[in-house]
Amino acid sequence: MSRLAGRRVLVTDADELIGPEVVAVFRENGAEVLADRRDLTVPDAAAALIAEAGRVDVLVAHLAASIPGRLATESDDAELDLMLDRLVRPLHRLTRAVLPQMQARRSGKIVVVGAGAALRGVPRRAVYSAARAAQHGYVRAVAAEVAPDNVQVNATAQTFVENPTYFPAEYQGTAEFKDRMRQVPAGRLASAREAATFLLTLAGPESDFLSGQVFPFTGGWIH
Repeated sequence: MSRLAGRRVLVTDADELIGPEVVAVFRENGAEVLADRRDLTVPDAAAALIAEAGRVDVLVAHLAASIPGRLATESDDAELDLMLDRLVRPLHRLTRAVLPQMQARRSGKIVVVGAGAALRGVPRRAVYSAARAAQHGYVRAVAAEVAPDNVQVNATAQTFVENPTYFPAEYQGTAEFKDRMRQVPAGRLASAREAATFLLTLAGPESDFLSGQVFPFTGGWIH
């Protein structure tokens, strides 16, 4: 398949969460994929990455963070700052750096891999959810700014997707995991490949008329 033939795609945090599958699926579909693994919490890292990458037709902002899993009353400012440093500030820096070239070409896509926790209240996820919700608000605002330039910015809100960080094999055998699965109408985890293939749709020509959308990818947990 060659849906993205000739397109240069940058994937951040490429070794984390579903990053390896995103890289594989996009390459299978003809894209030239730049799989980046650097620490984007460093203030100048995002701008340096875009400068080194050169032409970027599609930015897949795949930003990973371990969920603190603490009550709001237990979460201090350092924990909130960590979530912002991992999930929000890099998104702004990457977007700020890559948009000028996309606007100049009047062509480009930014796809943000977000989280379902931002759309539904989940105990012990307050600071994580706040950062993920900030991503969604940012996507909607930036999308409105750049849609006239034929640049599309969209996001997913995914959860219950197989990955070694949030759903390791040993956790999937626990009573807690089985109880959580009873909350998911689909009754299972999505595969990383399923999630990556949905991102492919947002990166391809099928999404040319989509702007500022946040798509739940949760097996019916959010509807």
